[in-house]
Amino acid sequence: VYVDPVDCQVQADVIVDFSVAPAVDRLLDFALEKKLPLVLCTTGLNEAQLKRVDEAAKEIPLLRSANMSLGVNLVFKLAAAAASVLAKNGYDIEIVEKHHNKKLDAPSGTALAIADAMNEVLNHEYTYKMDRSNMHERRDPKEIGIQAVRGGNIVGEHEVFFCGTDEVVEIRHTAYSKAIFGKGAIEAAVYLKDKAPGMYSMADVIG
Repeated sequence: VYVDPVDCQVQADVIVDFSVAPAVDRLLDFALEKKLPLVLCTTGLNEAQLKRVDEAAKEIPLLRSANMSLGVNLVFKLAAAAASVLAKNGYDIEIVEKHHNKKLDAPSGTALAIADAMNEVLNHEYTYKMDRSNMHERRDPKEIGIQAVRGGNIVGEHEVFFCGTDEVVEIRHTAYSKAIFGKGAIEAAVYLKDKAPGMYSMADVIG
C-alpha cells in the first residue's frame, strides 16, 4: 500500500483505477511518467480533469468507463435504441438510480452515461433535470429526468423509463455484487495492455 502512486516502483502492465476524483490528477501524472495504459473507472471528474484525460490519451492507451459491467454497457446501447424510436413519438424519458449510502457522487456516473448515450442519438437536444423541488411548471418535453436514491448497501440499480400515453417501457439493470465491476475491469486491462495510445471504451472490449 502506497500513499502516493509515484512511490510505487513495482513493475506493472496496466493501471486499473477505482478511486475518487481528487486522486485522478496525481494518477494521470504517474501513468504518463511510466507510459502505462490506464483503465479509468472513477466517476465524478470535473471538466478540467476530463480535458486532462483526453490529453493523456494522446500519449498512453486509456480506457474510461462510468461502469465496467457488461450488462450496463449493453443498457447504454438498448437505451439509445429505444430513445431513437420513442422520443420522437412523445415519450418522456426518466432515469432512476439507486446506490449504497456511502456513495459520494449523485447522480451516478452510470446514470449520466445512460443519459449521454440517449442524448447522442437525439442530437443533443435534451437537457438533464436532476431536481424539480424548486419548480412550479410543467415538465419540459425535451428533458431527461435523473433521480438518485441512496440507502443501505445497494450495490447499484439503474432504471430507464420511457413514459408514453397509456404505456411505459422500462429498461433495468441490477448489480448484486461488485464482482461484476472487477471482472469487467480485468477484461479491459487485458484488452488495453498492448494497444496504441488513444481513448478506448468498454464498447471496444465487448465488441
